Amino acid sequence: MTEPAPLSTPPPPPRRRQPALPPRVKLWLTALLSLASGYLISLAQDAAVRPPLVLGQDAISTPQSRGARVTLERDPQSFINIQPAQGEASTLLVLYPGGLVRPQAYEWLGRALAAQGVQTVIPVFPFDLAVTGAERAEGLIARFGEGKRVILAGHSLGGAMAAQYSALRPERIDGLILMAAYPAPNVDLREASFPVLSLLAEHDGVAQAAAVRGGLDRLPPGTRLSVLPGAVHSFFGRYGPQRGDGVPTVSRADAEAQIVREVERFVAGVGQD
Repeated sequence: MTEPAPLSTPPPPPRRRQPALPPRVKLWLTALLSLASGYLISLAQDAAVRPPLVLGQDAISTPQSRGARVTLERDPQSFINIQPAQGEASTLLVLYPGGLVRPQAYEWLGRALAAQGVQTVIPVFPFDLAVTGAERAEGLIARFGEGKRVILAGHSLGGAMAAQYSALRPERIDGLILMAAYPAPNVDLREASFPVLSLLAEHDGVAQAAAVRGGLDRLPPGTRLSVLPGAVHSFFGRYGPQRGDGVPTVSRADAEAQIVREVERFVAGVGQD
């Protein structure tokens, strides 16, 4: 019996040569890749290498605010300590900055409040991101809060982290201020006993009005929402224009005066019920 002839494997189909890109297209692709990589490197550098922290620059609004005592301290991490020029403070305000915003951008607000007996402490977070240490208020309250009303505040991402801390340690604070911010979906403060002030800039292009208003459903029923006419997201801190923000229809000075009035009114009412 003869063996069957082995089946022959058909030769592979010839490989199709990819058409070469024209030199001009190669040049454009190379340029686009260079731009993209440069942009990504720039973003990484902006997050990792933060500008120097300098106090006293672009922070004085009135002669009274000039007199505030401002120092950069460690406990053991860095924070800005803003105290009234004379006498002891009756209120401690712990203020969490917005994401990637240097803490000195809010020095103006602490100085403005100092004349009303408010001590403001602004933590310096790693990479200027409050998400790296939402519990930072704990040590600052322990050090400075004795005998004072304690109010926690935060702008934008800092506000979300302030709300998170408030949900975890509600017994540590007497009030909460959210500036262009709202609690994360998993943070529920509806049963909190402390008052809350929510500030919304009318032309905010970063913190959407619908999200801020929607966040009221996770805050105590008595929360007061105050809309700042003509203001934008970046008017809460002195750090310049912000990408994606709206166009203001009011001066920064007018917007800041509104913010100070709202915060002072809120502080004055904390603990009065």
